[in-house]
Amino acid sequence: MAYSEKVMDHFANPRNVGEIEDADGIGEVGNSRCGDIMKMYIKVDGDTITDCKFKTFGCGAAIATSSMATEMVKGKSIDNALQLTNKAVMEALDGLPPVKVHCSVLAEEAIKAALSDYYERKGIDPKLIIGAPSTSDDEREDPTCN
Repeated sequence: MAYSEKVMDHFANPRNVGEIEDADGIGEVGNSRCGDIMKMYIKVDGDTITDCKFKTFGCGAAIATSSMATEMVKGKSIDNALQLTNKAVMEALDGLPPVKVHCSVLAEEAIKAALSDYYERKGIDPKLIIGAPSTSDDEREDPTCN
């Protein structure tokens, strides 16, 4: 299984690692079969995500996709962050092996979970903005996941 230079760079030198103590939104997602767990923290000022950090327990691809996802939403509007897709994360990393695509799905879901938490803290039903929670472990499970 070959990884792109960008994947290797974000794995070896992940950006935005850590947590935000006074985060405006925190999202945690995981795939129980793989063991990958991502926790995203966001800080929002007005309509802009001014900071985004992550803590990920998982494989190199999970760390790389977490790192890239934070880079893609940091400094952007909430609306822009809501448009983040796993496909965009994969493209930004110059691709992922098929057996690691689920990592990019987790990264997208972690950002959206943090945004859901942000809206809940503001007393707004996140389903009205973000939609219903996305896929379950079964729907994104990859039998070769390790």
